[in-house]
Amino acid sequence: MSILLLIFIALFSVIALLFIIALFMRKDYNIHREIIINAPQQKVYDYLKHLKNQDNFNKWVMTDPSMKRDFRGTDGTVGFIYGWNGNKKAGEGELEITALEEGKRIDTEIRFIRPFAGLSHASTVITAMSAVQTKVVWGNKSVMKYPLNLMLSMIEKMLAKDMDISLQNLKNILEK
Repeated sequence: MSILLLIFIALFSVIALLFIIALFMRKDYNIHREIIINAPQQKVYDYLKHLKNQDNFNKWVMTDPSMKRDFRGTDGTVGFIYGWNGNKKAGEGELEITALEEGKRIDTEIRFIRPFAGLSHASTVITAMSAVQTKVVWGNKSVMKYPLNLMLSMIEKMLAKDMDISLQNLKNILEK
C-alpha cells in the first residue's frame, strides 16, 4: 500500500471514531453562573427585565456594536422580542421574554438562525441577600444535535466564561 492510502485510511478511521463517540455522548447542557451585586433586588430586576439593557453588559451582544437590532412588543413584558442580525461572531437570532415573576425571575427563549440554527432557554433568578445586596443566577440550557455534541465541553467552557464576563459587566453598571 502506498503511504497516501495509509494516511487516508487513518484519517477516515479517526473521523469515523469521532462520529461513533458522538452517538454515545450527552447532547444537552445546563450552565449556571452567579454573582453578588451590591444593589437592592428590585433595582437589579428592573434593569434585567428590559432586554434592551443587554446592549450595555452582555458580551455576546457587544461582539458587534453595529449589528442590526429589531424590537417587537413592549420591553420588560412577556412576549417582547429582541432580534439581531450581526457579523459572523454575533450571528442572527432573537430573544423573547417567555415568563416574568415580579422581582424574582426572568425566563427567555433564544432562537438562533445563524451561524447555526438552534434553540436555547435562559433564566435569570434574582434573590435578595440583604436590603442592599442581590444574588443573580443566570442559567442557560439547550440541546446540541448530533454530531455537534462532540463540541459540547468546549461550548460549555466558552459559555461559562462569557456569562461570567457579562455578569461582571452587569455588576459594574448596577453598583455605580
